[in-house]
Amino acid sequence: MKRKLYQTDILSPQEFLETRPQKHQKILELKKNRRLSLGPDMMLYFENDQTLLWQIQEMLRIEKGGDEQIADELSAYNPLIPQKQSDGSAELVATMMIEINDLERRVQTLRLLTHIEEMISLRFADHTIKAIPEDEEGRTADDGKTSSIHFLRFLFSVEQVESFKQSDQDIILEVTHPHYTHKTLIPENIRNALSIDFD
Repeated sequence: MKRKLYQTDILSPQEFLETRPQKHQKILELKKNRRLSLGPDMMLYFENDQTLLWQIQEMLRIEKGGDEQIADELSAYNPLIPQKQSDGSAELVATMMIEINDLERRVQTLRLLTHIEEMISLRFADHTIKAIPEDEEGRTADDGKTSSIHFLRFLFSVEQVESFKQSDQDIILEVTHPHYTHKTLIPENIRNALSIDFD
């Protein structure tokens, strides 16, 4: 069964405001095991239905677009919910953000990092899973400047799902762009949290 969010999952504005402090605390607890830095300027946030539901509720709270906006947000965010197939293959989905506070350096860096979203991979055991960027217009400008936000999909075979879950191995997240080459070891708490997405 396809994992997705429905309009019935969305709280009314009033109900969300009343429960927002508690939900905010829960989402912070959830996200701390789904956030991974990759070098000094890049962060990946691994998504699931709960992180995306929170994002939708926050967008509705801020923009107050009503039912029409709900439909638009569901259409935009449902494709980012990681899926598991009936044969046991599955996927992880991450929002990749290039986070540079200094405006001048951010603009200069984004111009250097053309197509960086195509150069991200997960490596573990004898597997390499290359990220597949969501095909969205406007992520790369005519001058080569990349967006500060990209959405990445990692597709796992059944064998790769089972291998990823094993705790006796290193899992490396790596970027190999000529102007930004970094790798980081995924800690156990994040591996455990992401493994739940496969179940």
